[in-house]
Amino acid sequence: MEYRRVGQSGLKVSEICLGTMTFGNGADKAEAGRIVSLALDAGVNFVDTADAYNAGVAETMLGELLADRRHDVVIATKVFNPTGRGPNDSGMSRLHIMRAIEDSLRRLNTDYVDLYYIHHVDVQTPLDEMLRAFDDLISAGKVRYGACSNYEAWRLMESLWISDTRGFARFVCYQPQYSLVVRDVEEEIVPVCELKGLGVVAWSPLGGGFLSGKYQPGETRRAGARSAEGWAFPIRYFAANRDEILATLLQVANGLGRSPAQVALRWVLDRSFITSAIAGVRTAEQLRDNLRACGWRLPADGREKLDKVSALPRRFPRSMEDAMHERRDNAVKMPSLPD
Repeated sequence: MEYRRVGQSGLKVSEICLGTMTFGNGADKAEAGRIVSLALDAGVNFVDTADAYNAGVAETMLGELLADRRHDVVIATKVFNPTGRGPNDSGMSRLHIMRAIEDSLRRLNTDYVDLYYIHHVDVQTPLDEMLRAFDDLISAGKVRYGACSNYEAWRLMESLWISDTRGFARFVCYQPQYSLVVRDVEEEIVPVCELKGLGVVAWSPLGGGFLSGKYQPGETRRAGARSAEGWAFPIRYFAANRDEILATLLQVANGLGRSPAQVALRWVLDRSFITSAIAGVRTAEQLRDNLRACGWRLPADGREKLDKVSALPRRFPRSMEDAMHERRDNAVKMPSLPD
């Protein structure tokens, strides 16, 4: 297992992060216990959850299962989604954040959270209010590091500016959807993270199961899979040529003698800006397969095929400006050269 720094912080996490969205919905406590034990035994030290996953059940199960191994694990959880029916039971107000962290700590059976994410965009709460609340939680020792998920590039930059100018603890990490079929963040978000030194932890690196090997090009539902239960992969976010990408993945995986899930995960992990990829599973056997994405690198020819088929379309303004350095260089006139 490879361990990577989270951005510019001193925190190190495993390249595979165990996702727990299935705990209590897809994986009962016994199976979740097998999943957690397998992950920890394999060297995974990073676990991702959220207060809203199965109405708090995922956090509760995780807290019970970690028990005496709490200090072996970096726990990440999130705040935003509704946890009740009151007007202040969701969002990123200071009131909700302060209530939510106490509830998460109780369910997780711990007195601190290692990584605390703003789960979604809240346009009804000023950024400085939520950032101040996060800073207070870090000062109080209830949160070790702050982070965010699903922010636009401008909102992420504004948050970092507020933190830097007001002396708040700044985000160390960003969590986007990222996979072979969803590469949108490469356009603006990834450059911000690289410029500002944030780690990147990818959610849905298998496209909600679309890239796991269960599906063939053209299929959208499969008996026994999450798609048959209404947990369909987020196809509305996928690249228009998703079936071509899947076909190429299946071809590359077959040539390498690896499962499609291993190759799709390895492709994500081989990106220079990636800190970790979240593997959410319903069975220990699924996790066992995902863990085999560790300890190797994609051969150049396989990586190039996957890069090419999944490449983003060129968009304005980059499509216009990418080559402008050539115009500048070509405008230089050397005195010794003829016109």
